[in-house]
Amino acid sequence: MALDYGRARTGVAISDPTGTIARPLDVVAGTDIARIVQLIDEHGVERVVVGLPLTLAGRHGEQARETETFMAKLAAATSVPVVAFDERFTTNLAARSGGSAADEDARAAAHLLSGYLTWTSAGA
Repeated sequence: MALDYGRARTGVAISDPTGTIARPLDVVAGTDIARIVQLIDEHGVERVVVGLPLTLAGRHGEQARETETFMAKLAAATSVPVVAFDERFTTNLAARSGGSAADEDARAAAHLLSGYLTWTSAGA
C-alpha cells in the first residue's frame, strides 16, 4: 500500500498480490489513521509506503517533517512496517493523467507505489 499524505486528503493505492501493478484505491481524510488501518487490514497489506515530499534539492522541508510525524503515528497504530519513499514529481504525474482533484491524490499514491515497486524489484 502507498499513501500520498496531505493535511486535507491522503491518497491510497494498493498493488496486486504479486507486487507488480499499482492502482488507486481511495482518498481518506488527511489524518484518519483509523480508516487507513482499516484499509490495511481489509487488504492484507504487508508494507505501507508513504511519500516523503522532499524539496527539489532533496532536502527535508516543513511538509516532509509533517509527513514523518504522520508516519510515526501510523506506525504506532499498526504492526505493518511503514517506510518512506521519495515522492517528488508524483503529484505532477497524477495531475497530468486527468480526473478529479480528489482522485488525483489516489493517483499520486499509485504513481508512488509503482515507483517503489520498480525500485525494489531492481534489487535496491
